[in-house]
Amino acid sequence: MEIKATDVAKLRQMTGAGMMDCKSALVEANGDFDKAKDIIREKGKLIAAKRADRDTTEGMVIALANSANNKAILTCLGCETDFVAKNAEFKQLANQIAAAALESMPANLDELKNVKIDGVSIAEAVTHQTGKSGEKHAVPFYGKLEAPFIATYIHTNGKLATIVGFSKAINPVVGDEIAMQITAMNPVSVSKDSCPKEVIEKELEIYRVQIREEGKPEHMVEQIAQGKLNKFFKESTLEEQTFVQDGKLTVAAYLKSVDPDVKITGFYRYSLND
Repeated sequence: MEIKATDVAKLRQMTGAGMMDCKSALVEANGDFDKAKDIIREKGKLIAAKRADRDTTEGMVIALANSANNKAILTCLGCETDFVAKNAEFKQLANQIAAAALESMPANLDELKNVKIDGVSIAEAVTHQTGKSGEKHAVPFYGKLEAPFIATYIHTNGKLATIVGFSKAINPVVGDEIAMQITAMNPVSVSKDSCPKEVIEKELEIYRVQIREEGKPEHMVEQIAQGKLNKFFKESTLEEQTFVQDGKLTVAAYLKSVDPDVKITGFYRYSLND
């Protein structure tokens, strides 16, 4: 059957798919718009499946807090190329995902993917965008915080962001400074006490191997390993890191000088380049 250009344009408006894809879908569906939309949707799923093993090292990382600064989310929409990441539709979808995440505050990434935007799940919207662009899209990360005060920071390239919570309201400038510290120095935890046990054991095992390879006596291995671990804590846990904007105080000491009662309750940092 003959497919009118106006029908192709109408389907394109409805789906966002390319003109040729819309025309092919209408031909296959004998002009039935509902069937044509299903065909385009299934084609998008097929493209997504074919590109499932591709890396998404470009995209947008978004840190977003509510107006009270006591709830915040960190999420990311990834894609394969910088060209697609700069596309207006891509940015719109990334911002929609972030806004939906903040509104619903789902428990984890799987739950986030089931949240609805424009009547479809985030997972479906991402698959659809993959089909439209021919390039893999993915939501690789989601984190949320609830605290009396939360600071957010997005690096200028939009590929790296941080959210950090505090036990009480503080000067927003201080919050920004701590968020930038996390962004720049990539700590593994707030403190050495909150450092995951598996991280500690992994570090100790590396140190033990290094020490034995250096030929140190066996009875000294654990002592030297613990010394190296203490250095790791100073370099890699937020409170013990040197505050980069001061160069002398630790982060913990800086916060104490600002307000002795304030504590960091938690943080999330995500980078597309890590």
